[in-house]
Amino acid sequence: MLGQRIVTAVVLLALLVPALLAQSVWPFAVLTLTLLAAAGWEWGRLNGAPQAVSVALAMCLLLACAAAGEAAAQRAVPAPVWVVWACAWVLGGTWTLRQGVAGWQGSNRKLRWALGVFVLWGAWVALVTARAQGLSFVLSVLCLVWVADVAAYFGGRAWGRRKLAPSISPGKSWEGVWSGMVGVSLLAWAWVSLGAEWGPSVFSLLQDRYGLVGGGLLLMVLCGMSVVGDLFESLVKRAAHMKDSSQLLPGHGGVLDRIDALLPVFPLALALTIS
Repeated sequence: MLGQRIVTAVVLLALLVPALLAQSVWPFAVLTLTLLAAAGWEWGRLNGAPQAVSVALAMCLLLACAAAGEAAAQRAVPAPVWVVWACAWVLGGTWTLRQGVAGWQGSNRKLRWALGVFVLWGAWVALVTARAQGLSFVLSVLCLVWVADVAAYFGGRAWGRRKLAPSISPGKSWEGVWSGMVGVSLLAWAWVSLGAEWGPSVFSLLQDRYGLVGGGLLLMVLCGMSVVGDLFESLVKRAAHMKDSSQLLPGHGGVLDRIDALLPVFPLALALTIS
């Protein structure tokens, strides 16, 4: 399992790094669109869709993203759109978690299918817009989510006592959440101190716009929303009685398992930093 995990991670990095470093935004857009389409297929499976419907959901996602691709690449999505999207994630995501597994299972299946396409479409448009903002910006948001996840994992294992959401994800703890926030705070400090020449990052933009205290508090909100994204997908998997969203990424589970925390963070980061 560890060998598979390492090989898969190396292959993903070999694809992601050149796409991120390309002068044009389109290699990154195409790569992420491929991954998000696979996630759309996984979403259908997790929500009881037949194979044909799952494939149709992936195709609908591809078409919706293609329609919005130029606007995202040109950073032409109006700023209020990101504010609405972020509010929908903050309010809708937390409300869904409060309803729990039973609430998700009792909701309309077709509405869940449509919601998945809508959420993944917004995430892809946000990813491409973030890349168009600059390499430092998109990379800083990715690193924020990754560091929050890694620090939460190790902090939770070392000090975890109080369960965060035992009925959804028994392994997560409040101590893990705090550890993730500490890890992201250290990342932000290092990035702002050492990475100014790389271009504007989410960390520098939050500090410039809201000040040290305000920017720091909003950074913690972004960390919190990464946890909401993670828990949201865990809730969907638990409702489907599935451990992984699929086996598309050997050793890692499915695409949704790898991108769940990114889904709310990118729209929120754009809402907080785009004028």
